[in-house]
Amino acid sequence: MCNRARFDGEPETITERFGAEWLADKPMDNRFDPKELRPFGRAYVVRNGSDRRGLDVMEWDVLAGQAKQAGRKVAQTNVRTLHLPQWRSLVSDPANRCLIPLTEFCEWAREPTDLGDGKKPIKGEMWFGVTDQPVFAIAGFWRQVGEQRYFAMVTCDANELVAPIHPKAMITILRPDDHERWLTGSYDDVLSLQRPYPADRMTVRGPVFPTRTAAPRLI
Repeated sequence: MCNRARFDGEPETITERFGAEWLADKPMDNRFDPKELRPFGRAYVVRNGSDRRGLDVMEWDVLAGQAKQAGRKVAQTNVRTLHLPQWRSLVSDPANRCLIPLTEFCEWAREPTDLGDGKKPIKGEMWFGVTDQPVFAIAGFWRQVGEQRYFAMVTCDANELVAPIHPKAMITILRPDDHERWLTGSYDDVLSLQRPYPADRMTVRGPVFPTRTAAPRLI
């Protein structure tokens, strides 16, 4: 469920759009790639600080590398069951809520495609955008472990555009008027905002195969 996303912009876009100021130093190492969001990677996150709204950098795994599956470390990137005690205790406190700025998010196509290159058919990437928000915010929450901060995106029911590709859920895209309510409202506000974005305000493109090239067709 949405383990790929993009922010195709600069931090100045976020500070202007969300009225945020830097809360932490921008990472300068070459492993920081805020344009391509992947599990365990770092991303820009908007949250309320002690005295202002700010831009931070957090790792995309709210369990901080503590979860394992079949002996392998897995990232907790998305959460839907906010009523469970471990999540409710976090999202009930507005200080733990955040916004994740994106320009696109990805789901895998349901069926593999034969690219005609003699290799095994593969599932392509389907990329979703929001037509009325070139930069949109995903509802999220975060926690701190030691010196590092970690976040997850909140998911909800899939809308009519996403459901044929990923029927289980989609990430919770917020309307601009709901940003403040998400960051400062009550637990009931959180639940009411956990809803699908209108499908007629979204687009999808794909399938895309970044690691493979389709064989040319003879005419």
